[in-house]
Amino acid sequence: MLRCCAFLAALILVGFATFEAHADRRVAFVIGNSQYRNIPALKNPDTDAKDVSKTFRLAGFDVFVAKDVTKLQFEEQFRNYLAAADGADLAVVYYSGHGFQIGGVNFLIPVDASLKQAADIEVQAIKLDDMLEQLRSKSKIQIIILDACRNNPFPRKDYWLRDQLITASGTGLAEVKSSQNALIAFATGPDAIAYDGTGNASPFSSAFSRRALAPSQEIRAVMAAVRRDVVAVTKGKQVPWENSSLIDEVVLMHRANKPALPPVLERVVPSGIGPVALDLPTPVTVDGSAVTVSIEMLPALAGLVLDGKPVATGDQIAGNDLPRLLIDLPKASDTQEQVETLAYATHDEWGGVSQGILVLRLKSGDGAEGQQSAASLKALQKQLMVERSLHITGAAETIQKSDLSVPVGVGPVPLNLDFPTGDPGISLKLASYPATGTLSLPDRTLSPDSTILANEIHHLRYEPQIGAAAPLEVGFQIRAGKASKPATMKLSPSVDPCDRAAGAPLDLQGVAPGRQSNEIGGGAIEACEAAVKAYPNVVRFRYELGRALLAAGKVDEATKAIQEAADKGHARAVFELAYMAASATGTAADVTKANGLYAQAADQGDPAAMAAWGRALFNGVGVEPNPRKGLDLLLKAAAMGHINAMNDLALIFQEGRNDVPADPARALAFLKASMERQEVYSMSILGLAGRRFQTAAVCKPKVITKIRVIRAPAPPMITPPPVKPVPPVIEPAPWRGGSSGDRPSPSRQSSTDDSTPDSGTPDTSDSPSTGEPPGTDASTTGFGGISTVRGG
Repeated sequence: MLRCCAFLAALILVGFATFEAHADRRVAFVIGNSQYRNIPALKNPDTDAKDVSKTFRLAGFDVFVAKDVTKLQFEEQFRNYLAAADGADLAVVYYSGHGFQIGGVNFLIPVDASLKQAADIEVQAIKLDDMLEQLRSKSKIQIIILDACRNNPFPRKDYWLRDQLITASGTGLAEVKSSQNALIAFATGPDAIAYDGTGNASPFSSAFSRRALAPSQEIRAVMAAVRRDVVAVTKGKQVPWENSSLIDEVVLMHRANKPALPPVLERVVPSGIGPVALDLPTPVTVDGSAVTVSIEMLPALAGLVLDGKPVATGDQIAGNDLPRLLIDLPKASDTQEQVETLAYATHDEWGGVSQGILVLRLKSGDGAEGQQSAASLKALQKQLMVERSLHITGAAETIQKSDLSVPVGVGPVPLNLDFPTGDPGISLKLASYPATGTLSLPDRTLSPDSTILANEIHHLRYEPQIGAAAPLEVGFQIRAGKASKPATMKLSPSVDPCDRAAGAPLDLQGVAPGRQSNEIGGGAIEACEAAVKAYPNVVRFRYELGRALLAAGKVDEATKAIQEAADKGHARAVFELAYMAASATGTAADVTKANGLYAQAADQGDPAAMAAWGRALFNGVGVEPNPRKGLDLLLKAAAMGHINAMNDLALIFQEGRNDVPADPARALAFLKASMERQEVYSMSILGLAGRRFQTAAVCKPKVITKIRVIRAPAPPMITPPPVKPVPPVIEPAPWRGGSSGDRPSPSRQSSTDDSTPDSGTPDTSDSPSTGEPPGTDASTTGFGGISTVRGG
């Protein structure tokens, strides 16, 4: 009995340790670009992406997969990924496709890139440094893995980078200096070429997919093993390389430290009637790996039997054989009940060990009482089989009926399944994992191979992937011994009404289609107040409540809500405070304060703040001029899809300012990029109808070959009143790509308007209110006779 108590104490301690555990937030963005439109296709990136995304999913990551993405598709999907990576413990990007360097700067190439003109690299390619900088502002640890060091396949070799025309030189990718707690891995060394290989996947991705599955291996050990494999396969022609500044250890493939076992069990066993089934439950592991069982201690008066053969202390059997184990008690010498203990240990293939214990109450099988006890035992076993069958059926029906709406962007959501049993003999194997998002328990993230016990199903959670809207299915195989029954659960991601009503465009912490401030309608305040109450720890709801209050003219209440969101780390809220300070919204105008807040939000990765702070630095508005840094920030904002930043750059490159050379072709490239995002202002600049086109095919920018500049005086500055007026309604911009920020576009006034709206299409040629505060204004001339008051 003392040994029994010791086992009980150990199990209780293990239980407490499991309760205190928690799952890290880990997200991965896997990109495979194969089907290039203007250059020969690559053979393997599609397979590379498929294999690597499966690897990360098996490791419990929330995996975003992008295949054959254009520049615009990349912008949208990368913003969704960044929203998911906000506050993550580990953020990973894996890229397979074309990539090369220009002047030591690395670029990844979308499938629609043509790179014919000198300006195309800035508007058509993806700058690796920008990606890494965004990840640094979002996550604790960053890992970027690149199988992209192939030769530059494009004929042009010189491109604009910032304020210089750079001739591409060298091959492969350039060395990248990682920041603290980051790792950058390359398929081959700096300035060297990586190979597609002879199979369906590249040598590098094949090795990574295999080696990363090794349990409990630190990432640097994984990459060393990958390097050995690739060197061997390529006969030394390709040597993977990485640059690491990791402080924390990073393990991709976590494994449960032990197989799952139920609490201490108890059985009544009659003696002298032959072998009796113990009906022990099958031990399971969360990843479905094999389990063996070793017998640690036998009852003094009994022997174990499996398939007619004795099992002794120290023997090992398969985990699946544990339910078939029998116990054979000889005829008892007395009629008193005796208590014995069977102790066993389960071992998984990764070294995890769990202790199991069965308390046996031995009764004599002699006489009427013994015969009654034996009969009772058989009846109980039969009853147990019937009950388990009913439990499995009931559990399957419960799951099959589940059609749950799960909110997006609020963390793992408890599914609260009303499971009909906690029988330790019943387990649930994941037969099909949801296509996006993650399933988890409080102590671990589940993978497609996971198995959970019946008493864990009440704690099952799901976190939808940001940007996903389609309903999903989760398949289970409910098992008890040899009995099994399938069941499928439906999950539907849903966007909170507050996000729909008051989300801001290009908010990298947002999860829904953004609205301009003048598009926020009635009911937004109530929806956001409800969201703040329901999810007090989700910071964006406080910011969106502030936007709704501001749109309703409740400036004091809005300022309080936005300040609370800013204090808790919401970057767009910091930008909003800067805008309010510069535009004298609810307070006196303070350009110095505004610039400080713009800089803070820009450091946090907000595109709107990058554009505003970059414009201030480039033009020296309220700050010591720094055109080089200002231009960098405008380019970064444009790369994230900020349309007004593209328009600013077009004006700078058209006219040539602050030692930036004039280049009308470069200006045109940015205007085309802006127009592709269906922005009203860009279309009016080019002399097109001042309305939102529904498809890019309506207007083909390639037919525009030059821009005519006509000098026109800027209209006088008008200082807005302390409370922002509600600007006129304009067409809503498409989610994450059609709008430059959470403000309407800048004022545009044309001396002539040749546009004629189509029938049924609203005319939006009226000038909306300025999209940036007066404190950051700088008057400039525009294109095609358009004079603009520069802002947003």
